[in-house]
Amino acid sequence: MNPFLLVIILGIVEGITEFLPVSSTGHMILVEKFIDSPYVSKAFMDNFLIIVQFGAIISVILYFWKDIHPFVKSKEIFKERMSLWSKIIVGVLPAGVIGLLADDYITRVFLGNTFIVALMLIFYGIILYFIEDKIKKVRKINSIGEISYKVAFIIGFFQCLAMIPGTSRSGATIIGALLLGLSKGTAAEFSFFLAIPTMMGATLLKLMKSGFSFTSLEWELLAVGFIISFIVAYLVIKWFMEYIKTRTFKLFGIYRIVLGILVLILLNL
Repeated sequence: MNPFLLVIILGIVEGITEFLPVSSTGHMILVEKFIDSPYVSKAFMDNFLIIVQFGAIISVILYFWKDIHPFVKSKEIFKERMSLWSKIIVGVLPAGVIGLLADDYITRVFLGNTFIVALMLIFYGIILYFIEDKIKKVRKINSIGEISYKVAFIIGFFQCLAMIPGTSRSGATIIGALLLGLSKGTAAEFSFFLAIPTMMGATLLKLMKSGFSFTSLEWELLAVGFIISFIVAYLVIKWFMEYIKTRTFKLFGIYRIVLGILVLILLNL
């Protein structure tokens, strides 16, 4: 396949799946597995699968800019913003530490492992399908301001589960947040906010380990993937925030289970 067509497909997949609880990295590994290109190396694709997420992160910053930027005139609002970012930093600490220590091991053992992706899709799909029925009586935290630093830190550990492809970073953090009493909207919003430093850090780590030593073609492919993932992710965030106001996560659970089973079937063919 033409490498530009491949990264366009991967950019679309990244944009659609990054902030939905379905695992973006898992989907891109599957796409790369079944739609290959001889024009790019496996080493580049391993980097691309992480770096392309940067486009999706910029879309989060743009979409939530009015809620997260510190350039406000009111001291009260400024304190609220500082409190928000303090909680985000606390929430991202577990992923930051574990990611730095385990990045090479995770890349070597899990990245590209289609069987693990399929199992994680099914496992967390089952949890997503049933979780809302099991937590109806849990006290709801209906705003970011109500989240304690302890709760933010624990959610950060749930985010670490997504280091295994097929889990879904947003899925893991949303599941953890729901179990800790956050409402659906607040859980999704905090998951988006946690993604900003987490994925920026992951992108920077990959760039540093690569030594920024990409060919001119590879830089062009990264740029195309970035632009596509940015545009698609922005539209998906807007849709998702409206969707969860009136719908449950069951549809995502069903989708994950069906996809995981199909992948297992294809692996045995």
